[in-house]
Amino acid sequence: MKQPERKKALLLLEDGSLFEGYSIGKTGTSGGEICFNTGMTGYQEIYTDPSYYGQIIVNTTPHIGNYGVHVDEDESAHPMIKGLVVNDFTHQYSRKTASEGLHEYLEKHNTVGITDVDTRMLVRHIRTKGAMNAVITSEIFDLDALKTKLSEVPSMESLELSSVVTTKAPYEVGQENTGLRIAVMDFGIKRSILKNFVERDCHCKVFPANATLSEMEAWNPDGYFLSNGPGDPAAMDYAVETVKGILAKDYPIFGICLGNQLLARAVDIDTFKMHHGHRGLNHPVKNLQTGKSEVTSQNHGFSVNMDSLKNSTTAELTHLDLNDNTVEGLRLVNKPAFSVQYHPESSPGPHDSAYLFDDFIQLIKDQKS
Repeated sequence: MKQPERKKALLLLEDGSLFEGYSIGKTGTSGGEICFNTGMTGYQEIYTDPSYYGQIIVNTTPHIGNYGVHVDEDESAHPMIKGLVVNDFTHQYSRKTASEGLHEYLEKHNTVGITDVDTRMLVRHIRTKGAMNAVITSEIFDLDALKTKLSEVPSMESLELSSVVTTKAPYEVGQENTGLRIAVMDFGIKRSILKNFVERDCHCKVFPANATLSEMEAWNPDGYFLSNGPGDPAAMDYAVETVKGILAKDYPIFGICLGNQLLARAVDIDTFKMHHGHRGLNHPVKNLQTGKSEVTSQNHGFSVNMDSLKNSTTAELTHLDLNDNTVEGLRLVNKPAFSVQYHPESSPGPHDSAYLFDDFIQLIKDQKS
């Protein structure tokens, strides 16, 4: 495979830090909130996860692109990230089942990136200073012009993004007349979550983020799922009101990631923007109900406020992050509803937490009986 001509690229951070490297993917300029993922594999699944919409991803794994891309590993229709930063990018890939190289894939989907950056130094900088806005360019080399572009990037705090990535119309997944019927609120859902439901003989109907409860009730679901997604849950009052309506009728609810935060806000538990978030495949979480620990896949920059949860009379903590003692799961005391902050579908990642899908199915069955 012929390697394309190396083009200069720049990465400018909000605090003025400037990094030089070479362009990968599309030639252009793109800005977003810069954050890092510590996963050793699964770059395609990371780039296509709608929860990353509006963000520039730094891969801490130094070598990226070596196994190409495969159509079955997309978590959505196309990459959702605003850009990527890597240390060492390869145009050569060795996996026989790969459909194309990562560079061609990024170029086809208009994704801007930069390589030959000291990502170890960059990640240490983000861990110290916190997640911040940044811009990547392979076409603008005037620093003042680049600063102007960066100033136009909106802050992730108070930003509502689910309406951008959600499905425009309802669609169904799985076989009709088999198992339970799950109404899925799509705030930026990953395909692997739906696969987990289908593998358990569930029939899912995926609704847009702004769908009303009456629209979902008309399908006569057995339970409601609140998906992952991008943006600040504090800017999603429309979704919180819908969740409140579901709770008022005692319908079973399961939420993941953003869904966890929305369930919390529906019972007046606060959320907040984290310093640099959790993004990786090896985050230890303790299940306080079983006493067992799980290695989890995570991707979030917002979290449920621990003090607010502890002061709640309607919800209780079920899962605790063993790195920083943040909220990783909760359940409502008098309602058939629970949620987790991490990703039990784990694509990519370990499968320690897949039991949560089974717990939701059992919750629905218990409620029906």
